[in-house]
Amino acid sequence: MSVGEVLAALPLVEELKHRTPGYSIYVSTTTETGQRLARERLGRADAIFYFPLDWVIAVRRSLKAIAPAVVIVMETEIWPNFLREAKDLGIPVVFANARISERSLARYERWRWLIEEFYERVLLDVDVFLAQTPTDAERLRAIGAPQELIEVTGNLKYDVPPPKVGEFGEWLGRQIRQQERWPIMVAGSVVEGEEECVLAAYDIVQRRWRRALLVLAPRKTGRFDAAADIVEGSGWHLARRSAIDTGDPTGVLDENADVVLLDSIGELAGIYSLGDAVFVGGSLVAAGGHNILEPAWFSRPPVFGMHMENFRDMADQFLEARAGVQVRTSPELGKVWTQMIEDSAIRDRMGNAAREIAERNRGATEECVDQIIAVLEGKRRAT
Repeated sequence: MSVGEVLAALPLVEELKHRTPGYSIYVSTTTETGQRLARERLGRADAIFYFPLDWVIAVRRSLKAIAPAVVIVMETEIWPNFLREAKDLGIPVVFANARISERSLARYERWRWLIEEFYERVLLDVDVFLAQTPTDAERLRAIGAPQELIEVTGNLKYDVPPPKVGEFGEWLGRQIRQQERWPIMVAGSVVEGEEECVLAAYDIVQRRWRRALLVLAPRKTGRFDAAADIVEGSGWHLARRSAIDTGDPTGVLDENADVVLLDSIGELAGIYSLGDAVFVGGSLVAAGGHNILEPAWFSRPPVFGMHMENFRDMADQFLEARAGVQVRTSPELGKVWTQMIEDSAIRDRMGNAAREIAERNRGATEECVDQIIAVLEGKRRAT
């Protein structure tokens, strides 16, 4: 699992622990950051380890060593050797929170002539696909998943517990109040190619409000140093989260800081609570977008770019309810931020609508667990 999949797995692990007390739950991840986050957040899991490489011998040894009653794959990580070995060993596989992005479907269509038969065979090794949306169900069928194995159960991300502000968020909030910093911009999950755009938008804000502060959170750890270089190279005064000791009673935020770089993992969601206006990255460039529910839980209307392929259904809901704003360029982002700061009534109305969407869509976890238990009990098995 990646970071996003780990977070989506939180409510699933809790519900499985509650409803299947006789089973142990083992969690595997495919990325280093996912592994770190799983160890921090999934304390109810009985073991956490890295997913084996999709080589027959490695997969076979892992499956025989663990002997799982069922394997739950988050979203749609299709590992052909793993699925085949699980099938041969009689281990059922469930794809939970399954989705197929626009980009993945387009790539499949481009190579359909070559891979169609292969995909159809591989997907027969899955017992049930629990799709996030009807659109995802249609796309699963398009790539070869049998209709009778697909159920629409909703998006588990809506069931993730509302984030806590956290130790650093509380510390930064105190510093902001003491220094009378305002307004606060939070740009989260920013990817390569977006740092300059966010800084240009922030420049529009700071030209009007000199005590403004930007919290910039790169999506990947590998961008921390590059983002710091971009901020300082653009002439902004930078404070790095990694250099701040929140336990030091004499520690204070540099009064000259224009930008706080959140070079840490797992603290962003709570930081959204401090924002007077926010931006969710991975969306101004073709990266598929990121989770806009995190600011919504704090009644902060998310602003995001045009590239929301990985969260299209969610983005459409927010836009239809006027609970979020989509922008094309950094000047548009700066303009929207400015409007939200100037008109608190509109910002509050949008924020309340965003929170209502987050609340209204909860419930996917129970449906997913119902399906998983049916597989465990042998009531639903692939033929």
